[in-house]
Amino acid sequence: MVYLDHAATTPLRPEAREAWLAATGTVGNASSIHGAGQAARRLLEDARERLAAALDCDPIEVVFTSGGTESVNLGITGLYRARRESTGRTSIVTSTAEHHSTVDTVAWLHAHDVADVEWVPVDRNALLDLDAWASAVGSGDAAAASLLAANNEIGTVQPVVEAARACARSGVPMHLDAVGAFGHVPMSFRALRVASGSAGGGLVALSVAAHKLGGPTGVGALVVAREAKIEPLVHGGGQQRGLRAGTQDPAGAVAFAVAAELAVAELDAEIARLRALRDRLEAGLRVAVPEARLSAVDAERLPGHVHLVLPGAQGDSLLLLLDSAGIAVSTGSACQAGTPEPSHVVLAMGLGDTAARSALRLTLGRTSTDEDVDAVLAALPGAYERARRAGMSSREVR
Repeated sequence: MVYLDHAATTPLRPEAREAWLAATGTVGNASSIHGAGQAARRLLEDARERLAAALDCDPIEVVFTSGGTESVNLGITGLYRARRESTGRTSIVTSTAEHHSTVDTVAWLHAHDVADVEWVPVDRNALLDLDAWASAVGSGDAAAASLLAANNEIGTVQPVVEAARACARSGVPMHLDAVGAFGHVPMSFRALRVASGSAGGGLVALSVAAHKLGGPTGVGALVVAREAKIEPLVHGGGQQRGLRAGTQDPAGAVAFAVAAELAVAELDAEIARLRALRDRLEAGLRVAVPEARLSAVDAERLPGHVHLVLPGAQGDSLLLLLDSAGIAVSTGSACQAGTPEPSHVVLAMGLGDTAARSALRLTLGRTSTDEDVDAVLAALPGAYERARRAGMSSREVR
């Protein structure tokens, strides 16, 4: 199998697997005060310290969760509710090209929890409109803001410091969704806060997930600045500063910490390697499928992301044809898998409904090789021709 869907999840690192297995041999609840419980506690807190070092934050600021989606939900909803309670403000600011964990969270808050949503546009590279962002967070009614560090479909790296600086000027707490970026581009919570002048506003929370960088699924974290006020979503125990109750998972935390340490240690070399692979893949695509339209090639992107629109072909058809050839790709976020709706990100870029249904996302990662690139370049022209002959779905796009 040629696996080019690393942005959905990347293979578990052997070191993280071994660390997880070793940690499961420690029996005890980390909240218990007996010796077994305290042994589990030591594993957990050591993992928290190691992950904090990889993220460049204080250990007390790391709140372990069940994954990126929970972290995003807690970051957005928790900040919004705490800020609404203290100020009466009722608006959430975010972009039109966010991950579904954000889009669906703010939609729920709008429908059930009073929140108004200020949707800030992006350009044809999925890059945030900073002027519109600054205007929205400075409106006087913004309770909280949330932004992707890098777009999960296109790979576009967002102007995080400038966006956080605008929030800091207006005293608006900001959540950063770094689930797809951490471990793939430099990411320092402390440096981002200093650069943006965050104090009392600006960047105060950051979401990450283990499975995006070689850790296990079902483990994530929300970094919460010491001074930030966040309403918890889960109650019953008071663990983790009272921000996320429940029995914690020491083994998952250990595996996450190991994977994060390795990803950060290898970061510079891996960025260079993946960029070279990506550039070779894109150059080959221009020759093998000249009709393909590559997205955001002039923008700063995550090093392993290739996004393209293949006119006249249904993205789902292309995905299945490539899968039958032993090549795993996606049409967009894995959270949209199995749904016929066009990519909301491509729509937000202004490329239209047809393009939004004709997109493919190829994402390279730690295990990707030159042979993988060769396999895609060999298989895609034939798959495209077959998909184009089949044509687009006659289903009306809504």
